[in-house]
Amino acid sequence: MLNKKLGSLAVTLAYGLSIGSLVGCSTPCSAPGGLCAPVETNTRSMPEPPPVVLAPIAPPPEAIVTTSPIDMPDQPAAAARNDALAPPAGQTRIALLLPLNSATLAGPADAVRAGFMAAHERDRAGFTIDLVSSDDTTDNTVQAYRDAAARNDMVVGPLLRASVAAVAGGEVTKPTLALNHPGDNTPLPPNMLTIGLSIEDEARQVANWAHADFPAGRPLVVSGTVAWQRRLAAAFHDQWNVLGNTAYQVELPAVDGRIADTALSDLKARVEIDAPDFLFGALDAEQLRQVRAALGTSLPAYGTSSVNPGRGAGISVAELDGVRMLDLPWQVQPDHPAAMAYPRRASDTRAAPDMDRLYALGIDAYRVAREMALNPGQPIALDGVTGQLRIQGQPPRFQRSEAPVIYRGGLFETAPGVR
Repeated sequence: MLNKKLGSLAVTLAYGLSIGSLVGCSTPCSAPGGLCAPVETNTRSMPEPPPVVLAPIAPPPEAIVTTSPIDMPDQPAAAARNDALAPPAGQTRIALLLPLNSATLAGPADAVRAGFMAAHERDRAGFTIDLVSSDDTTDNTVQAYRDAAARNDMVVGPLLRASVAAVAGGEVTKPTLALNHPGDNTPLPPNMLTIGLSIEDEARQVANWAHADFPAGRPLVVSGTVAWQRRLAAAFHDQWNVLGNTAYQVELPAVDGRIADTALSDLKARVEIDAPDFLFGALDAEQLRQVRAALGTSLPAYGTSSVNPGRGAGISVAELDGVRMLDLPWQVQPDHPAAMAYPRRASDTRAAPDMDRLYALGIDAYRVAREMALNPGQPIALDGVTGQLRIQGQPPRFQRSEAPVIYRGGLFETAPGVR
């Protein structure tokens, strides 16, 4: 029997990292902006949901985890299998819908799965997890979503941007916490909330931070010509304009990730003639290192998680010393109370930062889903491993504030006076 207590809960769920159309990012995981770079902000107006009053779920002592196929034909054998998988009375059943059957996205999906299950292991009482596998096609994912919604109280997923858009455009019958943003103008139904990672949201937060430091300042926005870099630069530029200031932008061509020497020389000459108050780098860490090597390190510089060179014993990028950047507490604050509460991935290395961000997203996805089930219709505030998380307002809106830090000597210092 399915738990009915969440049946009519109306909420809105879906930053992504960088894996083409994935959740925490865009293009491949190694490129900033993929699974984590939606075009749209994650605060979207939605129709006013009907008022709902639901009693909190009393968590019983045990929890179970099951795995479900994506194709569940309407046959007696399938019905018997569903009955066998039914959770104990009083359990809230959460479906975790991921493209684990995709040849290209199984690794990122498994990172999210591992984080989600790590969080469930720590707070499992009263909740069962139905792990639903799909591939990376929208038709398959939509069918998997329908099956998952039919036998669960809540759905977490999908992970791919196109899949989120497809699900949002259909019938969303259960509270759904999507792990990415639709990436277009697809309206979100009132019971779907997006919580994906977004470097564009990071850029807007960096603009607010820089404005607090330089209220009347004029930034130099430096980007490359890659799509995610242009979106990142545009998000910062637009927010800076909203704050009542102007900025000027320069695009630097690069070959195999390296900026041309002539472009760096031209940039240096321009800065010497028309000096900005600070620099915002819509770049990766190596490209920002090249820019700082050309301009010097005295010009204050800001960036998003895309400029994070990583943490390593004895490893430091001198040209990045003093750069102010945003990233997940999981990445830059290992002594953060929430980050210390969960195990690290076995393959947690500097070579796979996006996978670690997806793992962290999985942790917070479970924590948010659990809070929604225990406190239906109530505002939620969590000190998460991906940032300070809030769901509030009517219709509900999701907000994430990441950790502002200063890179120095290969380590990260918490930025003073910044929330």
